[in-house]
Amino acid sequence: MKQTAPSEEVRDLMIQFAEKTGISTPKTLPKRYLWTDAFAVCNFLTLYRQTGDEEYIRLALNLIDQVHNVLGKHRADDPRTGWISGFSDEERQRHPTAGGLRIGKPLPERGPTDPYDDQSEWDRDGQYFHYLTKWMHALCRTSMVTGNPQYCRWAVELAQAAHDGFRTLPQPDGKKLLYWKMSIDLSYPLVPSMGLHDPLDGLITYHELSLCTQKFTGALTGPDLTWELTDAATMCEGQHWETTDSLGIGGLLCDAYRVVQMTAKGQANMSGLLLALLRASQYGLGVLASHDHLNDPPEYRLAFRELGLSIGLKAIANMRDIVTAHPDLFDYSLAQDLEGLMAHVPLIEIIEDFWRKPTNQHQESWLDHRDINMVMLATSLSPEEFLSV
Repeated sequence: MKQTAPSEEVRDLMIQFAEKTGISTPKTLPKRYLWTDAFAVCNFLTLYRQTGDEEYIRLALNLIDQVHNVLGKHRADDPRTGWISGFSDEERQRHPTAGGLRIGKPLPERGPTDPYDDQSEWDRDGQYFHYLTKWMHALCRTSMVTGNPQYCRWAVELAQAAHDGFRTLPQPDGKKLLYWKMSIDLSYPLVPSMGLHDPLDGLITYHELSLCTQKFTGALTGPDLTWELTDAATMCEGQHWETTDSLGIGGLLCDAYRVVQMTAKGQANMSGLLLALLRASQYGLGVLASHDHLNDPPEYRLAFRELGLSIGLKAIANMRDIVTAHPDLFDYSLAQDLEGLMAHVPLIEIIEDFWRKPTNQHQESWLDHRDINMVMLATSLSPEEFLSV
């Protein structure tokens, strides 16, 4: 994806985030949250690509170390201590992701015999599969930008731990799926239902990691993701990806773009899945347009969910260009679907302009989620590394 000159706004957002959450200020207690941090790593990598300033690489690598040191450990209010993997300090240095990573929620996780409360569960810690796949992607991009294969290896080890830890017991039809939320040590499910797009995120991310591993052939050793890829593909069979959630639609578009890029690189041919993703996106965008939520006042809106949509919308033109340039690899109907999706691209400016206004950034709905909103606004304004494979 073509790199553009960084805006002062993107730099300011990311420097503020680094200072506020303890990445660049040693005296500030690190405040880590896995989803936000995955986007932030990609943003620092983008700024490095655009400027050549090594400070941004330093911030990205500092952030990765903090995530592994904070979210790879049990919480301070947990009677358990040490690494959630159960490894010794020496083992953990070599394999910091092998036990997964905590979400970073404010409340401790629910115990295995504690009653379930749908409202409080959103604020409780644990592990989310779709957060882990975002971190895998961030580690993969770090290897690709720095040329250091260890981040790719850590991403593969995280993929293996996550797939094994989240895999459910066989369903009535014999199929295994993925739990929505697991305990910090991956020993029991906190939410036993499955996230709508979790197997999809797994399948596409595993393909991305395989592509990354190929780049470092000879420098990486250990098991590959062949079994996980096959299992995730089985989980995806017969699934429907339609959603009317703005963040979910954006995620579908990002996933579609990753499939397009990997197909163009010869990594995978998932034409049927790609068509399904584009049509599910078109459906969701149609419903979103009919409800006209983007005209609601800020107190009824969540910036990070809308910005997730904006990030995905920025992939549409890039997909169209790649598909058009490779008629031997892509069905003509895909180009038609992408032309139809282009009608929704003007939403990018509407979303970004709304949340860039200082008056809207002073609203409670922004301030309650300030860190994630800042980082995802920066990603939307300059999404190059996040959208790349």
